[in-house]
Amino acid sequence: MPAVTAAMPLASVDDISTPVRRSRAERQAIVLDTAERLFSSRSSRSVGMDELVRETGLGKMTVYRLFKSKDDLVGAYLTRKSATVLGFIDAELVRLEGDPRAALLSVVDAVERDVTRVGFRGCPFTNVSSEYDDPQHPARSAAADYKFELHTRLERLTDQIVPGGGEDLAAQIHLIIDGMYLSGGLLGPDGPAAHGRQLAEKLIDAAVARA
Repeated sequence: MPAVTAAMPLASVDDISTPVRRSRAERQAIVLDTAERLFSSRSSRSVGMDELVRETGLGKMTVYRLFKSKDDLVGAYLTRKSATVLGFIDAELVRLEGDPRAALLSVVDAVERDVTRVGFRGCPFTNVSSEYDDPQHPARSAAADYKFELHTRLERLTDQIVPGGGEDLAAQIHLIIDGMYLSGGLLGPDGPAAHGRQLAEKLIDAAVARA
């Protein structure tokens, strides 16, 4: 490369490339975004770390400094997915505060939108966690934590709808959600999953009538 001199135009100096410096959070986001894209289109087991590293455009050592193993990466992927989904539900609880029936049905509506979107392949928590037999695997732990937190929020709403008797209704709505994801992934959005919202309304109304 020729030495930069005063006679050279300033544009030549500006064209000299410098390494892009990213924060740790930015690098983590790149890895997790790449993992989500690959895992969602295929499966976590079918994606090797070498492929994932290539797709991120980051160095291998950089990726392994962020996630020491693929198991840790898979767990982190589901943990971030859980935070996103639960964050949406929490926002709905705030938006529809005072109307627990509407808030509960908004969760079912969100599931229906997810099931009917292009490229839907089933519940990521169920899909990924089912690939690993060890109950202590980070993916299994993250999926179980998500299901627990989801159920906690459902119970919070059903207890407002049916004071003192919301536990059964929460379990029923949770089963509808799981059933919509399973049916939608196998039979498509026009199968039994299309009746999830209607069934949820009937169960809520029946629980209120009994109360």
